[in-house]
Amino acid sequence: MTTTSQPTTVVDTTTGPSEAYFELDVGGMTCASCANAVERKLNKLPGVTASVNYATERALVSGLAPAEVDTAIAAVEKAGYAAAMRQGDDDSWTARATETTITSLRRRLAVAALLTIPLCDLTILLALVPGFRFPGWQLVCVLLAVPIVTWAAWPFHKATWRSLRRGTFGMDSLVSLGSIVSFGWAVYTLVFAPSTEPGYWLGFGVTPAGADAIYLDVAAGMVTFQLGGRYFETRSRRRAGDVLNAIGNLAVRQARVRDADGTERVVPSAELRVGDTVVVLPGERIAVDGTVSSGTSTVDTSAMTGESVPADLAPGDAAIGGTVNVTGRLEITAVTVGARTRLAQMAALTEDAQRRKAGVQTFADKVSSVFVPCVIALAVIVTAVWLLIGAEASTAVGNGIAVLIIACPCALGLATPTALMVGIGRGGQLGVLIKGQDALEASGVIDTVVLDKTGTVTTGGMRVVDVVVTGTLDRETLLRLAGSVETASEHAVARAVTAAASAEVGALSTPEGFTALTGLGARAVVDGHQILIGNARLLRENGIELDAVLTGAVERLGSTGASAVLLAVDGVASAVFGVHDDIKPSAPAAVAGLRALGLRTVLLTGDTDGVAQTVGAAIGVDDVISGVLPTDKAAAISALQADGHRVAMVGDGVNDSAALATSNLGLAMVQGTDIAMKAADIILVRDDLRVVVDAVQLSRQTLRTIRLNLVWAFGYNVLAIPLAAVGLLNPLIAAATMALSSVLVVSNSLRLRSFEPNRGGGAPRG
Repeated sequence: MTTTSQPTTVVDTTTGPSEAYFELDVGGMTCASCANAVERKLNKLPGVTASVNYATERALVSGLAPAEVDTAIAAVEKAGYAAAMRQGDDDSWTARATETTITSLRRRLAVAALLTIPLCDLTILLALVPGFRFPGWQLVCVLLAVPIVTWAAWPFHKATWRSLRRGTFGMDSLVSLGSIVSFGWAVYTLVFAPSTEPGYWLGFGVTPAGADAIYLDVAAGMVTFQLGGRYFETRSRRRAGDVLNAIGNLAVRQARVRDADGTERVVPSAELRVGDTVVVLPGERIAVDGTVSSGTSTVDTSAMTGESVPADLAPGDAAIGGTVNVTGRLEITAVTVGARTRLAQMAALTEDAQRRKAGVQTFADKVSSVFVPCVIALAVIVTAVWLLIGAEASTAVGNGIAVLIIACPCALGLATPTALMVGIGRGGQLGVLIKGQDALEASGVIDTVVLDKTGTVTTGGMRVVDVVVTGTLDRETLLRLAGSVETASEHAVARAVTAAASAEVGALSTPEGFTALTGLGARAVVDGHQILIGNARLLRENGIELDAVLTGAVERLGSTGASAVLLAVDGVASAVFGVHDDIKPSAPAAVAGLRALGLRTVLLTGDTDGVAQTVGAAIGVDDVISGVLPTDKAAAISALQADGHRVAMVGDGVNDSAALATSNLGLAMVQGTDIAMKAADIILVRDDLRVVVDAVQLSRQTLRTIRLNLVWAFGYNVLAIPLAAVGLLNPLIAAATMALSSVLVVSNSLRLRSFEPNRGGGAPRG
């Protein structure tokens, strides 16, 4: 049914008094502390309860009427961030904000790089070779640096100002302060107090008069390197979409209600109440969880249950919201509506899981929260100590600036985004899409991999694997009769029987008097024969008994996990067809590869235990969890986590989305639903389940690279700061060391381009 986007203002009428809430899109957040700042600001409003999700860049606000949305937006803007009322499933505002940020960073980086290269060449040349100096050379250098330390560095200055208003410090603070102080001191020494005495650079020797006053390239270099890191990081964080939007698209916005007088009207789904009779036509999604009161139909439940076989519904059967009515008209009595439906609960589970994930700050952010203020304090102390022992002001300030500059976390800022970008690029070549840092962190600690069955381990399609015949008619005749009847059905099992019959006997006949028997099978006349095809109940209700051959076949098929489809010709049971969902050829090798990596493997499915155990044994998993409802899959993952396991989940359907988000590491097959892919941390693009092994190996290798980068970045700071404090590092040497540190970090990250997965399960190459 056609729907239009409306502002996301919801009134929950399912429980007691109504409570209105709305969502805001929030822009400008760069870390989890930003989300905390916005949340604190909103919660200071009278009567307001707000929750800000950094992962989804949204704020959920309750306690304000929709007409007071501007009050909430003003509070967010007062905190220094942008906000807008979220309109239904429209993500355009957030997408525009992200694209604007990336474009702005790209422009600033380009300008900074174009000016920094000639500035560095010019300042070093003029510092060391006085003969090349010309009248006004100081002014030329200053003019080249001004756009870099002002316009190009504005994102760092703005973030620093916001942090200072909150009484906190971040890595942006060192970049901002270092660039301002070095630029200011350079202007002072160049214009107001030029040096007239030779200087000394560690590693170079005696320098001409005036060389020690050149700090402009230091300011320009740190800004340019940090802009590069921020640009790569922002690109890597661009969201492919979020699971809540996708689940929202699955939900029904309008429903057709039949009143007591028999009239039908279309109403918004939010107006549905328990006990309403909802009419669902073929092709429409069911809006409520309820019970079929009238009509029979086949319903595609794969989106919610993961089952590849459509369900046949008849009066008295339960219907699930979000599933698709395929063939007939249904009237459903609503049992649960709104936030209590299974689909809404799945969305809530996923939102909660994503919020927990977003609350974890990265290692660099945690360290910098202590590291940055300590460095600033140390720079002030170094300057004061040098002044107290009688050093000239230029020497004291120079050493203080050297400490500040050498501690600037340029390499730290590049350590994660560069490795992430290279790892993502290599992953794209291998069929693995890594969404962000959370996936990498989780990949290094997981010990259990849970595999969904339908559509992940299996193909999701049905296939006839066995045919057992009895009586006077031969196999070819019985296949032709069964296939001819099933040509009139759209059921997945019917398609499998038709495909098998066509492949073996060729052309099929056209059935006459075809009747679909919901929940049982079908009846028709083919070539003068009365045909019944379906389950055992269908034959029993028609007084048809199975002989010993067919009875044994049904029992044998059940033990192997295959579904038994029975055929009766002219009132006599004549054949049984075993229909099975094929296991992907790559599944056993994938499980073996995961086990070789030291990971425990678990098969999770809503299927019966017989089917699950059969599939589990075929692919070689360590454990099987069967009969799990879609809304309980996340609980199953949580139970494993409660036992001390760190769990990765591999799935493909809507019913897997909450479990994917709850797991420590979610991996979704690209052939699955958009919802599953958006809930996952890693998307598996290649149509080969062994890509799961590749994804784990690549993620671990990328995480190892990031850790090595961080060790170098922090180690370089720890070793270099004492040298700068005692006056052995001139700021230019500090800047060069800083640049070298960044180059080493980037070079180490680029090694990931040669990564090759080891299908034997050992350490990967590269």
